[in-house]
Amino acid sequence: MTYLDFLPQLPFPANPLALFGLLLLAGLIGGELVKRLLHLPRITGYVLMGMLLGASGSGLLDDKLIAEARIFVDIALGLVLFELGRRLDVTWLKKDRWLLATGVLESALSFAFMYFALVYFDVKPLFAAVAAAIGVSTSPAVVMLVSQELRAEGQVTERALNLVAINSVIAFVLMTMLLSGVHHEYQAGWITVALHPMYMLAGSLALGYAACMLALLLARWLCKSAERHLVLLLALVAVTVGAARMLELSVLLALLALGVMVRNLDRRHDLMAVDTGRVGQLFFVVLFVIGGASLQLSEMAAGGGLALVYILARFAGKSIGVLSLTHFSGVRAGSAGLLCIALTPMSSTALVMVQGTADLYPEFGVKLSAIVLSAVLILELLGPIAVQFALKQAGETNEEKQQ
Repeated sequence: MTYLDFLPQLPFPANPLALFGLLLLAGLIGGELVKRLLHLPRITGYVLMGMLLGASGSGLLDDKLIAEARIFVDIALGLVLFELGRRLDVTWLKKDRWLLATGVLESALSFAFMYFALVYFDVKPLFAAVAAAIGVSTSPAVVMLVSQELRAEGQVTERALNLVAINSVIAFVLMTMLLSGVHHEYQAGWITVALHPMYMLAGSLALGYAACMLALLLARWLCKSAERHLVLLLALVAVTVGAARMLELSVLLALLALGVMVRNLDRRHDLMAVDTGRVGQLFFVVLFVIGGASLQLSEMAAGGGLALVYILARFAGKSIGVLSLTHFSGVRAGSAGLLCIALTPMSSTALVMVQGTADLYPEFGVKLSAIVLSAVLILELLGPIAVQFALKQAGETNEEKQQ
């Protein structure tokens, strides 16, 4: 033992807590600069700061550090999807069936448009189907956080959030069912081909249901206390994320199921409608910084042309679906057009779905990334701006209402 052995060894080992704090500070600074100087959503600043720190910039956030931060991404997405699920009121959908029909139609048309556009440009059908399934989902994090930042309320805001919830459910189910095709492509056994998607889908829903029942039971026992109920929900989200990872289930589907079930099975209103957003904001900043760091400008050069085809096909499918049916729900044509723009974002959930496929078959993940990630890079930057524009033009933000 030497005299200086008590000193830390170089290079310093990665510390998750220090990493979380640094990502939080970096995102906070980037978001505030973009908001004050450019009057853009803070989310755009978080993403740009991530790109600056990641492979497209300084390279300080390498693949190893991004992997270390994955737990924070899972918790952030868990909170977003839980809150999104809580907004999906099945009773309201039964009364306004045109809203449900709109969500199903825009999801189906966007899938079809993306699939056939990619196949036309010589993308193999299986890759085209998986890429199209990923593209069906609008980013719940972007729509929710921009609307919260602007304190937006109104017809466009509420319908956008409900359509996001519907198309997210459809996208997650489609991705799960397409796993059979991916397994078959790589010659997995027939048991894997048949049972893995069923296990993922049924297991994720069962996990969400179990977490919901536990939430309602504990909420009843804790009585009406906003502080204790907030801690309860945060704890259950973390437990559900961890359980989904341990059981090899879908974190995205389990948390969305938890939110939907809590909203629609709590008939006695045992669980208070507490706001997890203030605490969740810590994880949301990190979510978008990591999302930005995961994107590379080199992917833009490799798949930029195909990405534009993918984006245009996606927007066309969603727009035709929305414009075809929203007038039956009493939505004006102008508001319907703004609703189409509000469904533009596609970000963190897409990254997670691509990563989930790559974990199973790395070669498939590489080919899929070439199609999807360049589109995500474009929409990660333009999506928040599109949502801000739509909500402001609809006159539903706090600033517009005051004017």
